[in-house]
Amino acid sequence: MKQITQTGASVNEALHLALQKLGVTRDQVDVEVLQEGKKGFLGFGAKPAEIRVTVIEEKQEFVKEELPTVQDKISEVNETKIEEVQPIEKELIEQTSDVNESESHEVDQPESTDVDPIEKAKQYIIDIAKEMNIHDLTIQSEFEGKRLLFKLESEKAALLIGKHGATLNSLQQLTQLVINNYAKTYISLTIDVENYRERRQSTLEGLADRMADKAVRTGRKVAFEPMPSYERKIIHNALANRIDIETYSEGKEPNRYLVIEPLK
Repeated sequence: MKQITQTGASVNEALHLALQKLGVTRDQVDVEVLQEGKKGFLGFGAKPAEIRVTVIEEKQEFVKEELPTVQDKISEVNETKIEEVQPIEKELIEQTSDVNESESHEVDQPESTDVDPIEKAKQYIIDIAKEMNIHDLTIQSEFEGKRLLFKLESEKAALLIGKHGATLNSLQQLTQLVINNYAKTYISLTIDVENYRERRQSTLEGLADRMADKAVRTGRKVAFEPMPSYERKIIHNALANRIDIETYSEGKEPNRYLVIEPLK
């Protein structure tokens, strides 16, 4: 709760000064008059007016992402096709939720350590894709520094991505477990489909600027819908150099969300 005590020649002047300092309007505050101003006589006996101004707390405004489910040529896959694999998408997301909620989750150890963890991970993705009726999937792997990148391509790319990348994120998290079940050293994995990650980052950065401007313009907090930690980090980084707002996360996984708060 933001609150200040302000003095002035009159109550109106004190209120005007307080509103300027807080960066709010009259309808956004409660005002308590502590002392009425007194002009005195010829400058003697004058007393300033004193008021206490309290900013009215408002509920956070949750903003739905202004993001298309499928972009560019991926948008050519119609919604009816997406609905066909919703049970599989739901199962993937539920599996990742179980992993998040169980701190003692253990992965079964492989029968042999002489297998290629990358090939095992690829085969796992291919098997999942077949369950989604995707039979043309190709996977290219490359290392970006210490991070392994899987590039997936298919005519049904939208099905692998899901709404706002939900299926892709779940597939990545589960495949991360599979590959490290066989790897001798930890491998950090990213899965991308048709350069979705790059487009998603660009979209999130643009959305971050628009929502930050809205928070400053309205003087109210703006909260995003829940998103993965790496996507929240994209928004944090995009707004890191702004001095008129601050960003922070609230809630618990998998429903943790990012908040933009204007600085008064």
